Amino acid sequence: MDRVYKADIPNYKRVLKELKIEFARLNLSTDWVRLRIEPLLTHIESLDMRLRSPLFAKETARLRKGVAMFHADLVYLRANIKALKAILADEKPKRAPFRGRRT
Repeated sequence: MDRVYKADIPNYKRVLKELKIEFARLNLSTDWVRLRIEPLLTHIESLDMRLRSPLFAKETARLRKGVAMFHADLVYLRANIKALKAILADEKPKRAPFRGRRT
């Protein structure tokens, strides 16, 4: 589990940074970057820092016993990313820049 966890955390961080850029391009009434994306990035950075710290390096045996907690973090991040992608997909067509000529 710890290998999956260690691999997924950087992937989610990358996806959230991409979403941050995409949301910043849109002029929405809700600031999703400050409301959800930045707190999620802070959470990911905190998890990543703790997971890679020398303090926990020797704790792998005990960490494996807490698999449910690690899984809960991944589910939480996945669900938030999925919801943010859905919001983005819903808003993009509405906010698409006008191209072409109106008749």
